[in-house]
Formats: sequence, structure tokens, C-alpha cells
Amino acid sequence: MGTSHPFPAQASRPARVPLRRMLPALVRDPARALIDAGNRTGGRLARINLGSFRPYLVTHPDHVQHVLRERAENYERAGDGLFWRPVKRLFGEGILGEGQIWSASRRMLQPMFTAKRVESMIDGMAEAISDAVDELDAPSRVGRPVDIGSEQARIVCRAIMKVLFADKISVPDAMRVVDAQDAIASAVIPRIVVPFAPLSLPMPGDRTFRRAVRIVDEVLVPIVRESRATAEEGDDVISTLWRARTDDGRQLDEQQVRNDTVAMFAATTETTINVLTWLWPHLDEHPEVADRLYEEINRVVGDEPVRREHLGELRYTRMVLDELLRLYPIGWLIPRRAVAADVVGGVEIEAGATVVASPLITQRMSAFWDRPDEFDPERFRPEQVRARHRYAHFPFGGGPHQCLGMYLFYLEAQLIVATMLSRYRFRLRQPGVPGLRLAAALRPRRRVELTLTGTAASAAA
Repeated sequence: MGTSHPFPAQASRPARVPLRRMLPALVRDPARALIDAGNRTGGRLARINLGSFRPYLVTHPDHVQHVLRERAENYERAGDGLFWRPVKRLFGEGILGEGQIWSASRRMLQPMFTAKRVESMIDGMAEAISDAVDELDAPSRVGRPVDIGSEQARIVCRAIMKVLFADKISVPDAMRVVDAQDAIASAVIPRIVVPFAPLSLPMPGDRTFRRAVRIVDEVLVPIVRESRATAEEGDDVISTLWRARTDDGRQLDEQQVRNDTVAMFAATTETTINVLTWLWPHLDEHPEVADRLYEEINRVVGDEPVRREHLGELRYTRMVLDELLRLYPIGWLIPRRAVAADVVGGVEIEAGATVVASPLITQRMSAFWDRPDEFDPERFRPEQVRARHRYAHFPFGGGPHQCLGMYLFYLEAQLIVATMLSRYRFRLRQPGVPGLRLAAALRPRRRVELTLTGTAASAAA
């Protein structure tokens, strides 16, 4: 299962997804087109015809495991390939690269994301989140609607800037970077859809991309530069990078510290902001889930501030988060380039071929999930998780490139959800779950606006 072997005498042919079927569907609804393409394959390895570009689509959990974990050394995240080439213009070489530079960056940063280290941040995160949520009291008292995506960005920035960046980046500056990231996420889509277009060819979104990167650098590069002098005293991401040494004992240069700072800022903010934006429409559509979530939080937390000892008891909250990640994985597209020829699912993969795995597709395929488009946290009861293939649900990727911040996400998201739902009830201004907009990370097609009202316990407090 999922192991590599020499080419068989009679290799299987991949399923075909023809251009005449794929292109009109991609234009109408790209997310639905990709999911439907996966469903048509039934888990077989497929070849997608996009004209001169014909990547292999890997959807079966066995095959995903083979590419991302068992043979990860043969499937590299090539900087000049699909997806990474446009994104690399923002992040450069480093933790989001490949090879020795990637492995060095990951080795330097990994100690900041161990379970022990992340758990030591909980009290600081809880306090920062509580203070940030306090600012929702004013609109809740007068019934003023709030854009929950923007408010969650502010809450996440308050927490992450405190525990990972030692408040070196102010919340207003962090929000400028978040807004720039949001612009970049949409601006790169034309280049992801047409990956063979040279960077010298102007494309829609290029001007927006360049403007947004300038904003990111205007905010972060001076902070990176100033942090060098005090790096020995700091315990934050930027100080850690400045203190780090390469395998040959060399200090990182300013460009690599900048690259990894930008990457870690994005990785530790974007996931939580985007995933939690989808929470509210789904709770509105499923009041039974909302009631159970409120009941758990009220029973575990009551009218106290949310603390570290509460998190292990918020089991249903964790199930809700896992279901949101199933429907809206942040790293929705995982392209790799085959270094050497291989066989996946009986299909020959030639050296140099692009192979694409996608949590968005696999996690919504009827071959692996019952009622895949429905929101149902019960899928993540422990017995169901144990019975399921590990790579049927891989929202944070897998293998050596699995996201460093996965554990941090769960703790931070639980703190935010429990803090907000212990204080407020909500009403959506526009009912219904928004459509899905493909960007570098998945986005709702419209803003999610809420009217909040305080609970009896929060009003008494």
C-alpha cells in the first residue's frame, strides 16, 4: 500500500480529465470543478489536461501518503513550479522553500512550536484574546454589525504578536500586513491557474501583488533590521532567526530572516483567521451544532475567563474545528515535482512531472466521506477518526513539510471560540453559507457580518 516499486510490464493508465470538460467548469466555479474532477476519478490517479500543462492529480489517501510521506524525498516542493513560483515572489527562500535552506529554516524554528513550548504560551494567548474580545462589547451593546473576518484578524493579531513576536509588531501594523496578505492571496490566482506563463508576461493581479509586497516589507523589514542588535535577549521568532546558525556556523543574512519572518507571520495568522470565518454561517445553518457548542462551553468554562485547563475538556469544540478544516483546508493545493521516475497506484510517473495533491478535493470526495458537502462535526468522534485513513483528512499537509503551527492553531482557535461563545450570542446579517472563492487560501465570496448580543453571564460580569 503506497510503496514504490519498479515500473510494471503493464502499467495502469491514469484517469483522464479532458480540457473540454475542465476549462468551462474552472471558469464557472473553480472550487467545484476541482472537487467534481476528483469525484469522477473515484480515487484513481488522474491526469488533468490544461493544454500544454498536464499535472497528475493524486486523490486517494494511499497515494497522498505515498507522495507526501513515504516517498517525500522524491517529490520536492520546487520553487519554480506550480503554485510556488508566484508565491515565492513574496516568501523567497527559507521555511517555504526546498532543500538545504528549507531544512535549515525548519530546524531553527521547530523548537518554537513543540507541544511544551506552545502550551507555555497558552496563558499569554488567553489573556490577549480576552482583551481583544472585550472590544466587541461596544458594538454588541448598540446592536452594530461587525465584519467577523476583520474582527477575528484583530483578535488573532493581538494574540500572535504577543506570544510569537514579543509585541515587536503593533496590532495596527500587523493588520496592515494581514490586509496585504489578503490582497496577495487573490492576486496570485491568475498565475496559479496559468502556471506556464513566464513571470515576464504581465498578468492580472501583478500590480496588486507588487503593491502588497511593498506594504509587507515597509512594515516588517525595519523591525527585522532593528531586532538584530537585541537578538540575544529575545525569545520571539525574529530573535530566534537572528541567533540561528547554518550547518557551517554562518549567521543568516537579513534577506533570509525577512523571508522566514514573513512566512511565519502568514502561517500563524492566516489559518486561524480564515477557518474561523466559516464557523458562524455553519452554526447559523445548524442550530443543533451551535446549541451543543454553547452547552459544552457553558459547562466547561461557565462565566470564568477561558484558561489552559479548560482546553482539554472542549472536545466537541475540537470536532467542530476539524470539520471546518475538512471543508476549508488552508493549504488546499499541494504541488510537487517528481525528482525521479516512480509508480503511484500502478501509474508510471515520469521524472520532472508535476504531481498535485489537494485536501480540498480528497476531503470532499464521496469515495472517502459520507455526505461530503454537509457540515457534520460527528465525523470526528474518536472512533470514527481511528477507523479512517490518516490521509483522508490532511488539512495541514503531511510528511516532513507538515505545517509547524498545527498544534498552535488548535489551541488558539479553541481559545477564541470559547471566549466569544461564552460571552455572546450572534445573528447573521445575511443568512446562508457564502460560496467558496479560490485564492492562495480559501476565502468566502462575501463578507460575513454578525450582530452580537451579550449572554446573561457576560452582562452580569
